[in-house]
Amino acid sequence: MEKSWLKSYDSRVPQTINPDNYSSVVDIFEQSVKTYADSISYINLGKSITFSELEKHVTHFAAYLQNSGLKKGDAVAIMMPNLLQYPVALFGILRAGMVVVNVNPQYTARELKHQINDSNAKAIIIVENFACTLSEVIEDTSIETVLLTRIGDMLGVPKKWLTNFVVKYVKKMVPSYSLPKAIPFMDALKQGANQTYSRPEINGDDIAFLQYTGGTTGVSKGAMLTHRNMVANLEQASAILNTVTEANKELVVTALPLYHIFALQANCLLFLKLGCANLLITNPRDMAGFVSELGKYPFTVLTGVNTLFNGLLNTPSFTELDFSNVKFSLGGGMAVQRAVAERWYKLTGHVLLEGYGLTECSPIVSVNPPQLEQYNGSIGLPLPSTDIRLVDDDGVDVKEGEPGEMLVKGPQVMLGYLNRPEATEEIMKDGWLATGDIARCDENGYFYIVDRKKDMILVSGFNVFPNEIEEVAVMHEDIVEVAAVGIPHEASGEVVKLFAVRRNDNLSEQDVIDHCRKHLTGYKVPKKVEFRDELPKSNVGKILRRELRDEK
Repeated sequence: MEKSWLKSYDSRVPQTINPDNYSSVVDIFEQSVKTYADSISYINLGKSITFSELEKHVTHFAAYLQNSGLKKGDAVAIMMPNLLQYPVALFGILRAGMVVVNVNPQYTARELKHQINDSNAKAIIIVENFACTLSEVIEDTSIETVLLTRIGDMLGVPKKWLTNFVVKYVKKMVPSYSLPKAIPFMDALKQGANQTYSRPEINGDDIAFLQYTGGTTGVSKGAMLTHRNMVANLEQASAILNTVTEANKELVVTALPLYHIFALQANCLLFLKLGCANLLITNPRDMAGFVSELGKYPFTVLTGVNTLFNGLLNTPSFTELDFSNVKFSLGGGMAVQRAVAERWYKLTGHVLLEGYGLTECSPIVSVNPPQLEQYNGSIGLPLPSTDIRLVDDDGVDVKEGEPGEMLVKGPQVMLGYLNRPEATEEIMKDGWLATGDIARCDENGYFYIVDRKKDMILVSGFNVFPNEIEEVAVMHEDIVEVAAVGIPHEASGEVVKLFAVRRNDNLSEQDVIDHCRKHLTGYKVPKKVEFRDELPKSNVGKILRRELRDEK
């Protein structure tokens, strides 16, 4: 289709970018820490570190990894919330020439085991609070090295001691675990300080991240994101946002977890490239604490999902904050609701921008320009060097203004799924990535999501695939068959509803929910269960989820 969106570009935004402007994410890191050495890089729990301090820690950790028996290209997992340890571990892994596997710390033992073994991760950096999950399955995984950290480890003395004591003994947030061979993360850094770091040759084709996304077969799949993919997406996003941001001048609030691809790219990497500070929020669910933290810093950029913005708007103390320094707010991961966007504008005086992306696209595909004067319900304009087609069920381009499945092509599109050629083939069509989303494009080149072709459920910005829910549910001996669908929810966009056929009439809704909770992380657990005598099926016996979803 014609690139009608180019006419809506700000005159300062190029139509194309050079995805080979940097050889790797490591190249960007090394340039930034050198250029902005004395500036603040990350802030967390009241402690800040400069780019030069970050570089020192990262070098030590990279040296440790290289001297621990791990090789270039080995996968290393990170399982923790937003802490100063996260960027140290992340850039240390990349600088050692290894591959980062981001793991949601809320995962159950079943979910963790799958991701570790699928990625063939050799080592894991994990915060003590979640070590019990790992201890359940470690014997059945590929993990050889466990590096254990505590929440306060990088906060300096005495705050470190106090924080770790309160977390463990007062708040009792560390369930018992057994990992006898675990090495303290801080000891690894000390060890690395006395070891030699050797910069490996890293090029654009090397895999930087194995980023896991839900799977249509019931298991999550690792999207192989190369250094070139990530660099390209950084260059694309920078081209748009550089019209309002200033290098070394911004303070971005990172409330979304860094294991989420949106926060990883739009916050952690993008603002590192710009030499700006990241305020890492460890527990954004504590809204009062989050707002209190915001009040201490003159933040200029805030990113999040609709749920987060809605939560802030419903926290009384948020209205008292000073928004005079804010340059833009950006929502991604799920649709921004009009009501939330309007309330946000009324309070802050800033349009809540919306972007669109997929893990498979590193993740950003389109974004609304920061110059947008009012919320328009669109997912914005495609990024430079990004092409979009809208096609019908036969793969033919639809007429202008008509809805069709959105296909994406660009340098940010993944290499494919790890060890899953069939799944890769299914989503990649002649170089185009099939998003599964139905969109339309207006005369100015703005795209709007109108429906979802695939059955994915989107809960607060996280992909939930019904197959996985169903697979877990039927593990219960009293369940015959099930269907999981997404139903609208005011706060989280959608929640999971389960339709089930049971063998035993005594089986209750709560029984099913409790069973699912044992095997699924919180946002995947069904919020409603409805029992049926039978489920609608096609003539070949396939359960028709859409029929259940469309019921009024």
